[in-house]
Amino acid sequence: MAHTIHVDVVSAEENIFSGEAEFVVLPGEAGELGIYPQHTPLITRIRPGAVRIKVAGQEQEEFVFVAGGILEVQPRTVTVLADTAIRGADLDEAKAEEARRQAEESLRNAKGQLEVATAQAELATVAAQIASIRKLRQKR
Repeated sequence: MAHTIHVDVVSAEENIFSGEAEFVVLPGEAGELGIYPQHTPLITRIRPGAVRIKVAGQEQEEFVFVAGGILEVQPRTVTVLADTAIRGADLDEAKAEEARRQAEESLRNAKGQLEVATAQAELATVAAQIASIRKLRQKR
């Protein structure tokens, strides 16, 4: 397994994924990032979206939705510290659509810049989750 990299995806609540991977793709602050073994060290913020992990020895990729966080890359290790992380198998489109409706309602009722900014951030996160769910459904 010389051509793998160790990947850890953790949230405040739990360890979502830990294992060896051939590569990882995730939404970096400046665009989508592809991380392979022996990648140059890097620390960056990540945006809400899908983390795809090509697990060594498996045909199908692991899929995790993250609501933002920090990525640390070392030559042999990738660590994703997510604000919130949900395994692809646990994503629920109906719940995400309901959360989107609630975020839109909050945005309509927002008074003041702080409430508007909070509602916009929530709406962006939910929209990224729905897009990730649809992308995952297309892959299957």
